[in-house]
Amino acid sequence: MNLDFDVDPLFSWYVVLLAFSGIALLVIGAVNVGGLKAGWRALNVLVGLGFAGYAYYLAFVFEGGTYAIFFKAFILPVLLIINAVKAAVTRSQAPAAPAAPPYQPNAQYPQQGVHGQYPPQGGQYPQQGAPYQQPSPYQAAAPAAPYQPPAPPQG
Repeated sequence: MNLDFDVDPLFSWYVVLLAFSGIALLVIGAVNVGGLKAGWRALNVLVGLGFAGYAYYLAFVFEGGTYAIFFKAFILPVLLIINAVKAAVTRSQAPAAPAAPPYQPNAQYPQQGVHGQYPPQGGQYPQQGAPYQQPSPYQAAAPAAPYQPPAPPQG
């Protein structure tokens, strides 16, 4: 293992920060912690795999020589973690959808929206100024002629 805080503390802390950032991003992407959309979760997983993989390489595979430390690379994990926290806070503060008010027909037009209160087919509207007599919905129209069963066959 290449981590030795006494010999090269900068390198060792760099590897630890890479590993921590990578694991944090993998957890945020794999477990839907903040209610992130699928694209953000996939980006978290990909960046997390890159950081954790590079930390593994530096800690266990790297055999010395020259290496470059990019502290600017830690801006991306910080931004992705802030995005996940922001999504979690927004999701927890989202107001519930307001309930629709119950239906109330307009008092000015009492027949609006209620079945059985329109004048019957072919009926006449009252004269202007005359009161409108609404038919009862319980009145049935009389049949035109009583039912006559068919005559039995003769034979």
